[in-house]
Amino acid sequence: MLRSKLIHPTILGVLGAAGHGSRVLIADGNYPFSTGSNPEAELVFLNLMPGKLTVIDVLEALISAIPVEAAHVMQPYDGSEPPIFAEFRQRLPEIDLQKLERFDFYEAARGQDVALVIATGEQRVWANIMLTIGVVPPA
Repeated sequence: MLRSKLIHPTILGVLGAAGHGSRVLIADGNYPFSTGSNPEAELVFLNLMPGKLTVIDVLEALISAIPVEAAHVMQPYDGSEPPIFAEFRQRLPEIDLQKLERFDFYEAARGQDVALVIATGEQRVWANIMLTIGVVPPA
């Protein structure tokens, strides 16, 4: 039995095999998973029904298990900032959100360094975040 917040066996396995610089995409329910992500990445569907699980739920579980050195978000066309960005900053206070326009975000998510893609039931739009795994320093 595991004691950490993150207990999903597939996600733990992928994170255990990923290393520094690997990326993890957590995406909302509107994300084009088949065309907007690395086809070699492990795709985990956590979108049981609309609103379950949310991007924030998954983010909280992941940051309990991995160090994060960078985070990219999808910037709306009009340059506005979706309310979820404040929630991302609250959970990643040491990280500056790097904003990418929609198609640039898709291109980055198709990159070979994306090891894991997690589909959520998040209903808010622009609620996509791509984490870059950091370094675990020696003890």
